[in-house]
Amino acid sequence: MRRGSGPDRAALWAASRGGVIAARVLVEMGLSESTVYRRCRDGGPWQRLAPGIVLLCTGEPTEDQLVTAALLHGGPRAVLTGLAACLRQGVRRGPPAGRKLQLLVPDDRQVRHTWFVRVDRTRHMPVAVRRGGVPLAPLPRALADGSRTLRDEREIAELFSDAVQRGLCTVAEIADELDAHGQHGSATPRRVVRAVRDGIRSAAELDAQKLWARSGLPEPLWNVAVHDGSGRFLGVADAWWDDVALAWEINSIAWHLKPADYAREQAKSARFAAAGAQALRPPPCSPPPSRRTPRAPGGRR
Repeated sequence: MRRGSGPDRAALWAASRGGVIAARVLVEMGLSESTVYRRCRDGGPWQRLAPGIVLLCTGEPTEDQLVTAALLHGGPRAVLTGLAACLRQGVRRGPPAGRKLQLLVPDDRQVRHTWFVRVDRTRHMPVAVRRGGVPLAPLPRALADGSRTLRDEREIAELFSDAVQRGLCTVAEIADELDAHGQHGSATPRRVVRAVRDGIRSAAELDAQKLWARSGLPEPLWNVAVHDGSGRFLGVADAWWDDVALAWEINSIAWHLKPADYAREQAKSARFAAAGAQALRPPPCSPPPSRRTPRAPGGRR
């Protein structure tokens, strides 16, 4: 191709990944470096998402375009980790990923953070799993990495407990990943892992456990299967005192009383009542408002 004429828009878009392309590829296709960066200036038809990474249109980039740009920035062995990787592997609760993505890159790579990418260099690169063509850290690693950027125990509890309840991974797998990659940022996630191991299934239950610990009253069994005298299964009580046949149902508007779950909750209450068990059922609590938490720069792990 004769340098100067340059490829047309269709050829450029075909060579990109959803409109995202490395500047060096554009130069290889016949555009000069000055032309590439001139088109990325304010008012130009393109924009620069990361050093050497171009989006062939203006406007707000999509999540997929940002993920593609992040992986191109990270290099051929980079994998997406953290909250965005958790969402792509089926986790539905926990804080939103937002626009800040987390990458894992090999320790010998010199890759800088950008406005939308946190880069963690590691000596322990995981074997990537692929979802929709995107290389992801396996879920236990993604959960561990994402939790290190959070400070709110309730957010971490929702993240971990949802993954465990859905059968996507085990508590032991999350704990192993937290143990394997250093102590930095892991104190709060480790406390939450212990709570989830003890049966906590949501942020609301974590709050309830803390409240009860301060009460000085007898400790219940948390999330225990309850049967009547003949062995018939009544349901799983959020908290249960066997000596007095008392259940405490800790309902959260967002995750315990969804329309699809309402009939099941009512049926369980009826079974407990018919067996002579009492149930404390305070008004459902709402989850805390979502908030953005400061993220420390990624370091070598």
